Amino acid sequence: MRVSHEPVYVYRRRRLGAALAVAVLGTLAGFGSAEVADRMLGGDGDESSAAALASSPSASVAAAQAEPTASESPTASPSASPSATAASPSPEPSPAEEADPGFDLAALSVDDPASTWVVVNKLRPLDPEGFAPEDLASVDGVGGGARMRADAAAAMTALHAAAEEADAGFSITTGYRDHAFQSSLYEGYVASRGRSAADRFSARPGYSEHQTGLAADIRSEGCDLEACFASTAAGVFVAEHGWEFGFIVRYPAGAEDVTGYIYEPWHLRYVGVELAAYLHEEGVATLEEAFGLDPAPDYG
Repeated sequence: MRVSHEPVYVYRRRRLGAALAVAVLGTLAGFGSAEVADRMLGGDGDESSAAALASSPSASVAAAQAEPTASESPTASPSASPSATAASPSPEPSPAEEADPGFDLAALSVDDPASTWVVVNKLRPLDPEGFAPEDLASVDGVGGGARMRADAAAAMTALHAAAEEADAGFSITTGYRDHAFQSSLYEGYVASRGRSAADRFSARPGYSEHQTGLAADIRSEGCDLEACFASTAAGVFVAEHGWEFGFIVRYPAGAEDVTGYIYEPWHLRYVGVELAAYLHEEGVATLEEAFGLDPAPDYG
């Protein structure tokens, strides 16, 4: 037998507390309170204390509260009553639990030539045709002396700095081209290669992304406006990281039937970081596909 070394009054108080708890549970199980207490105390001569405890007002109240009256009735329904259900409505979802509305592709215009998201292709000429951006700025820190719209120029400078750190530097062939410059360039290609061939890699005046101030052709390692640029360190870097600075390769491989132009890994188009990230994450290759626009393989 285990011998307790604690004071007797502490021992008795612990025994009586345990008896009260078991008395309540015993009542639920169908035993009398005094009987349960007696069993708990082991019938060792403390019956008067057990009876007093079991018949105390506090014990009676606890037992009454613990006994569900519905269980005493043979006709009581085991299911919750309608009133109880109505009293516990489902909580309203918090804003954090609501469905993500997704990326808003209507946030900016695809028609306004001054919009960062403007889509220019063989079916979507600039309007007006002689559009000229008002915020042109030099692309600082990048060879070539190009100009672009202010946000695009700053982003190009940042992209170039990151490329330099990765030993993937590049320079710019051309950035912004006005209507007259594009006309002269296009007609030169037509004279040397024919109109059909020129239309595959050079835009007609009024249809060029360069006129928006958001596009630039870049070069590196002696690869100038050729597919070999894709395999240079710069070509690999901008293809993998350009989106982080708001740029996309506007005319990707295998998309000539959509964009109207051959693969141009050197042609970068600024669309802003948000849209560029969306295109990257969703695996969307062209602006036409992103905005649900008609493919533009030929002039209309």
